[in-house]
Amino acid sequence: MTDSFNARAQFQAGDRQFDYYSLKAVEEQFPQAARLPYSLKILLENLLRHEDGDNVTKDDIQALANWDAKAEPNTEIAFTPARVVLQDFTGVPAVVDLAAMRDAMKDLGGDPEKINPLSPAELVIDHSVMVDEYGSNNAFDLNAKLEFNRNKERYAFLRWGQGAFDNFKVVPPDTGIVHQVNLEYLARVVFGDEDKGLAYPDTLVGTDSHTTMINGVGVLGWGVGGIEAEAAMLGQPISMLIPQVIGFKLTGKLAEGTTATDLVLTVTEMLRKKGVVGKFVEFFGDGLADLPLADRATIANMAPEYGATCGIFPVDDETIRYMELTGRGAEQRELTEAYAKAQGLWRHDGQPDPVYTDVLELDMSTVQPSLAGPRRPQDRVLLKDMQATYRKEVEPFIEQRRDNESSEEQRLEGEGGGTAVGAHPDADGTAQVEYKGESFELKDGAVVIAAITSCTNTSNPAVMIGAGLLARNAAAKGLDVKPWVKTSLAPGSKVVTDYLNEAELTDDLEALGFHLVGYGCTTCIGNSGPLPEPISNAINEHQLNVASVLSGNRNFEGRVHGDVRMNFLASPPLVVAYALAGTVDIDLNNDPIGRDKDGNDVYLKDIWPSQKEIYDTIGSSLTSDMFTKSYGDVFEGDERWRKLDVPEGEIYQWDETSTYVQNPPYFEGMSVDVADIPKIEGARCLALLGDSITTDHISPAGPIKEDSPAGKYLMEQGVKPADFNSYGSRRGNHEVMMRGTFANVRLRNKLAPGTEGGWTRMQPSGDQMFIYDAAMKYKESGTPLVILAGKEYGTGSSRDWAAKGTKLLGVEAVIAESFERIHRSNLVGMGVLPLQFQDGDSAEGLGLTGTESFSIEGLTAGADKVTVKATVEDGATKEFQAKVRIDTPKEWEYYQNGGILHYVLRQLAKAA
Repeated sequence: MTDSFNARAQFQAGDRQFDYYSLKAVEEQFPQAARLPYSLKILLENLLRHEDGDNVTKDDIQALANWDAKAEPNTEIAFTPARVVLQDFTGVPAVVDLAAMRDAMKDLGGDPEKINPLSPAELVIDHSVMVDEYGSNNAFDLNAKLEFNRNKERYAFLRWGQGAFDNFKVVPPDTGIVHQVNLEYLARVVFGDEDKGLAYPDTLVGTDSHTTMINGVGVLGWGVGGIEAEAAMLGQPISMLIPQVIGFKLTGKLAEGTTATDLVLTVTEMLRKKGVVGKFVEFFGDGLADLPLADRATIANMAPEYGATCGIFPVDDETIRYMELTGRGAEQRELTEAYAKAQGLWRHDGQPDPVYTDVLELDMSTVQPSLAGPRRPQDRVLLKDMQATYRKEVEPFIEQRRDNESSEEQRLEGEGGGTAVGAHPDADGTAQVEYKGESFELKDGAVVIAAITSCTNTSNPAVMIGAGLLARNAAAKGLDVKPWVKTSLAPGSKVVTDYLNEAELTDDLEALGFHLVGYGCTTCIGNSGPLPEPISNAINEHQLNVASVLSGNRNFEGRVHGDVRMNFLASPPLVVAYALAGTVDIDLNNDPIGRDKDGNDVYLKDIWPSQKEIYDTIGSSLTSDMFTKSYGDVFEGDERWRKLDVPEGEIYQWDETSTYVQNPPYFEGMSVDVADIPKIEGARCLALLGDSITTDHISPAGPIKEDSPAGKYLMEQGVKPADFNSYGSRRGNHEVMMRGTFANVRLRNKLAPGTEGGWTRMQPSGDQMFIYDAAMKYKESGTPLVILAGKEYGTGSSRDWAAKGTKLLGVEAVIAESFERIHRSNLVGMGVLPLQFQDGDSAEGLGLTGTESFSIEGLTAGADKVTVKATVEDGATKEFQAKVRIDTPKEWEYYQNGGILHYVLRQLAKAA
């Protein structure tokens, strides 16, 4: 192609006229572009609008127009999102990085003002509230007060950022969960720039993997690491390969007794089995006409769990209806509908199906009540199979406990007999507990946490109303939650509280202990708070294998609570049901959930509300006014927020005594010139890890233990353990986060067999120590480090600190069997080399023990393979090939610069 597309056209939206970049101009030359999937049409418009001959060329547009659905992705394009959304756990370090870049820009002789978001960046504070208080009317106020006291310094820093940077807004704490606020308020669906007279699709990237929830309203966006989001804020396009797109056809309707949660767990299982990592998933079919937008958002939210980059639904009548419900004005709705129809992005029944790479199909009437667990969201368990699943899971644990008890008895006999009280557990997994004046037995399988939480479900009125109605029915029969269950209700927005109040269901939920504890992620992010001391002591002293049931989207090991090994995802009504049962060792389809006031058995079916009752209640209790009222002054915050003592100035004045916010060392000694690609020689293995190592394993978000390197550091700074807060809340301090890297209590490093937590063995000495301590010793000797791992390395949250911490520990390369999308990108973005074993190879299969020294040969710009040489102590070597997972030319530029932020900084400094 030699000429640009004549793509600019006009359309009418009511009495307003807008220009837009019409896809018809491309379709006239490439008719097959008319059958592109909805998501790729949005990408095509993005390329048309940003064509500049440099980042986006006519060849890029032609490549996308000629998309081969079956081809392996190999064409790089530049996607320029219209906005960026952040949450505070990832947003604070992003603002820290921007502040540090201003310092670095000044040092390089450039203009610090160039470090500034060029497009809207909106941050929602939602990850900091913890469930300290629960089961009382004071829970929300007390938790909010504790949250503010713990995080005052971070919040003041964010207020500084809001004043120092253009195009940056902060939604204060105690407002809602970022993805629900995005869905209900921030999303434009279509931008209408009145000044330029230009309309274009709302697109975004976000610093949380569940950014994909916005796909439910037809907005293309996905989660990226904080470092990539920072680059996007600074005007850098997102480098990506034109993806394959899996079509998912939905037909039929959900049957009585099933929920959107059951649907999404079924979809997640199907897509994980299919294998959609790195692909787009697009839902289509006439069945969408009967799928409420809240259900669509529930499915879209879980894209990280099924492994896709996004899980998108097209714009249609339901989209416009939802926009009206959530208080979007008539002009915005008019613009959205007119643009989608003019652009060929509007879904209607009977339209030809797009062309997809492959297609899956689900008749929604076949969906059955389900949960997922005990440690991965894709491991769906039918409700009828839950008891059998639990018993299979716990059996090895019981056997191990019996072995431990037998060994302890033999030891005591050898020492002359006697009994050590509490020294070993009862093999039957039972502990006697006294708590709040009650005495009860706590057993294996006990549900100690029942949490209605997370953006996945609290955005959906059907399952929230369903939980309230189930609670009403249960309370009417005299049922109560078991005394060992920590209950909590953490809605995703204040609108949920409004409609529960209007439906008069709040009192029913509170009667069972489900009091409001806060508006935030809470349990799903690991902010479940402490268990009551008698219960926690019983679990640990008797080595009980207990469970949580939560309406979240993540249940990875060590994420929900350190005392809880089994975690099950479930719909809000099932969360209430399991709180009533008090155990997962029950068949809720056939066993009574409890007894009524007259001593009669009560079954789950006796209290489960009908779909008609649920939707009648929604119809009478949920109004558009609730949304306009809730979001009317969303950026104002409460009195505590408004009275914060906020620093001033365009350059942040760092406080060296702060334990929350510190100037990170990423740019120390940086020059304008680009260094050579690093040589990795004589590296040692810091950790030898298995499959499904999550970003939680690498960089936990939850509590900080006193005896951990991070805990010791904080105490050295005068911080009391009660004020440690969480790793997530301290992501603005690299000293804490370096020490927290690979510190998850459930991490198992094969270099330190028999241990759990952040342990390793130094090589060649074999001395066992914390991973952080070993990394510092290696750094002192100038020894580079590598990580060896199995499949799905870096699955889970889009946690940039999982890459930042890895880099700061001195790790130069990660060699794994496969990577999850975002973490691989984050590693490149921090200048860490991701290498992938050849198909069929693994550390174990190659006989690697982690005690070798490693050298990487043949690493040059653009290389697709390297040779890894592993040398054992006697000098013998093993060589194997590894695939270089730097996937695009732009990523090579990032890697050679030492990371994406270094690349951007150099570009801006040179432009000065």
